[in-house]
Amino acid sequence: MVSGRFYLSCLLLGSLGSMCILFTIYWMQYWRGGFAWNGSIYMFNWHPVLMVAGMVVFYGGASLVYRLPQSWVGPKLPWKLLHAALHLMAFVLTVVGLVAVFTFHNHGRTANLYSLHSWLGITTVFLFACQWFLGFAVFLLPWASMWLRSLLKPIHVFFGAAILSLSIASVISGINEKLFFSLKNTTRPYHSLPSEAVFA
Repeated sequence: MVSGRFYLSCLLLGSLGSMCILFTIYWMQYWRGGFAWNGSIYMFNWHPVLMVAGMVVFYGGASLVYRLPQSWVGPKLPWKLLHAALHLMAFVLTVVGLVAVFTFHNHGRTANLYSLHSWLGITTVFLFACQWFLGFAVFLLPWASMWLRSLLKPIHVFFGAAILSLSIASVISGINEKLFFSLKNTTRPYHSLPSEAVFA
């Protein structure tokens, strides 16, 4: 029997994920001026919020579905559907986050994909898209044979964990890049650790 500590840990992880999203929203609203969908800097502010929500919180939650003891017994289809739906939600949020940043860059005539963060992020999203479509085709649709599923399952699990790690690295590098750009001329510099840098 699984102890209450496990479920308490799941509740704690869900709460931390929600706090990450809320803190990112607060950061963009309080220090960066809020949100818009008009090509301005306020449109960019959607990017960190949606990427944290999609690539870290929803992706992480989808990855944990098969760690729940209830998924170990009984029919697998409901768990597969939940796993796929959470990943689909993560993918949709991620695509909207990419639209926000590309539209902002194009509107301001700023180059796209010019930094380590942007290349790490777009590579992560590409791998995530491949992983989702392959997982959907092989594990959710009924055409794939059991030997093919058995062959691909460890690869699917490995890349799932690797993509989550890349997502976290992309988000951290993006937050750092945003702070460097935002705190350059308008407030105290990043190296003096203004309250925005400490909060973020």
